Amino acid sequence: MASTVTGRIALIVHPTRAAAKQLAEQASTWWEGHGYQVVEVTPVDGAVVPEVANGDLAFAVSLGGDGTMLRTVQLTVGRGVPVLGVNLGNLGFLTQVEPAGMEGAFERLLAGDYEVEERMTLDIAVRTGGGRSSRPLLALNEAALEKTGPGHTIRVGVSIDHRPFLTYAVDGILVASPTGSTAYNFSARGPILSPHLRAMVLTPVSPHMLFDRSLVLEPDESIDLQLLDDRPAALVVDGSTVAMLEAGDTVEVSAGPRPARVVCFGRRDFHAVLRAKFGLTDR
Repeated sequence: MASTVTGRIALIVHPTRAAAKQLAEQASTWWEGHGYQVVEVTPVDGAVVPEVANGDLAFAVSLGGDGTMLRTVQLTVGRGVPVLGVNLGNLGFLTQVEPAGMEGAFERLLAGDYEVEERMTLDIAVRTGGGRSSRPLLALNEAALEKTGPGHTIRVGVSIDHRPFLTYAVDGILVASPTGSTAYNFSARGPILSPHLRAMVLTPVSPHMLFDRSLVLEPDESIDLQLLDDRPAALVVDGSTVAMLEAGDTVEVSAGPRPARVVCFGRRDFHAVLRAKFGLTDR
């Protein structure tokens, strides 16, 4: 065992899975045995965690599924911390390691036998009808405006680079990153993008209009989504509701200046994961 502390490790643990808690105990023992201080965190949407925000981290380890990985990225992306995902869910697009291989992955981290894959993020801000803006939010997957009541659509005015484009009558509308193109965007019949691209996808959800296609936009373009009628809508970021919107409120989405940094061991075969995730077979 090392005699001095050589760094800090954050463990981001799924809040309800017993297996995640057990793995966290195993991971803590391993890292402490190698001279590291361990900070264990149960993520809460939108919360700032002082133990993670203050001081340097060598690595962050996500113990859960892709949802836990999203929360881990949100906690650490502003500080360039490499994130390793240990998969306790179904086959994930973001998690890299299965539980049985966790300690072997830790050995490779210490040996420097790994790569860091950068993933584009999204910056999101809400500007109210009165002109006030919220603090910036971050997404790895997507930002979506969704109707909150049954039986009616919402009307959303979309501007690209602050120039009016089109008014949508929809159940919802989303802006996805390449990483998020296989999430909500995919279920809304949007295109799948390589995670190595820098682009944004604008996809309507259940559009009640003739134009029902997605748009793929350059990363230096910005997208404004303005709620036009008096039917309320929810702003959902990476699967979590973060704000309720009223008529005149605008959600501003742009490419994030800082990428997520995801640990991988050799280049991951995205297309093989895609085939397995959706049970794709050749005819």
